[in-house]
Amino acid sequence: MTVDVDDPRRRISQAVWDTIAELGIEATTVRAVAARAGCTTGLIMHRFGSRSAMLVHARQTLFQRTAARADKAAEHLESAQERLYAVVCSVLPLDDERIVEGRIFTGFAAAAIADAELRNPHVTNTRQWITRIAGLVADLGTDVTDTDATAFALEIVTAVEGIVVLAVLDRETYPPTTQKQLAHRTIADIADRIARAHR
Repeated sequence: MTVDVDDPRRRISQAVWDTIAELGIEATTVRAVAARAGCTTGLIMHRFGSRSAMLVHARQTLFQRTAARADKAAEHLESAQERLYAVVCSVLPLDDERIVEGRIFTGFAAAAIADAELRNPHVTNTRQWITRIAGLVADLGTDVTDTDATAFALEIVTAVEGIVVLAVLDRETYPPTTQKQLAHRTIADIADRIARAHR
């Protein structure tokens, strides 16, 4: 992510992102972000108001980045199954940029367990992602109900988030080819079940 270094808001936002990516959620303090941004802790607090709000900002940034990539991934693909697969792959940690995103996602999920202020935006973003996937699943068949689409979407999201966490922790066992194979099998299995149900 390139940032206009002359824009303090963007510079601070980038510093939050980079600090979490490098140090993890627990070690991302207002002081650490201020040091990376080259500003005072007072400026960070003026910008966000609290450490939790600063971390929530990073979670929102993550959601916006992945949503924009998912939008682009589905462009110009005619097959519903191809669109679903492309969107799912858009969030897998297949390259350096997405590995960083995966680290931030994983760290944020762990921190959110004990912190409601962090948990609420995490849950909201995850539910929005489920809704997006359910819409793509609905396109796999003409008679897919909303209930079925949501149930299948939950299967996909659960599998994909598991892949993200495991791949971030163990790149040797989960290289990009394996990640994509696992995602493809999950989607192909659901597409087959939908097709068989409506024959």
